[in-house]
Amino acid sequence: MPAESQQPAADRLDDDDYPAYTMGRAAELIATTPGFLRSLGEAGLITPTRSDGGHRRYSRHQLRTASRARELVDQGTPIEAACRIISLEDRLDEALRVNEELRGNRELHGSSHGEKI
Repeated sequence: MPAESQQPAADRLDDDDYPAYTMGRAAELIATTPGFLRSLGEAGLITPTRSDGGHRRYSRHQLRTASRARELVDQGTPIEAACRIISLEDRLDEALRVNEELRGNRELHGSSHGEKI
């Protein structure tokens, strides 16, 4: 039995990464097709969890990512380019978060050389 099923139901409802949505429901929620979701998986943008029966299951976080891709594709961006754009945006967001965290740590502990950041 997967580890997710060991998690209390209330926790799963609040977990953005819990794979709660079937492919059909996921496609319906973001107004796209199952084929579009499959293509995002093939491009490596999202990797759905597989149920014990082998069916794809998507989390809310993955659906937000897929929705961003759909918006770009709807604006005329090729799917491969949309996936690359989103991947780069995510990497930039993470780098900015880490940078901010490091700045906070440096300010908290003081700079050893009195440097300004």
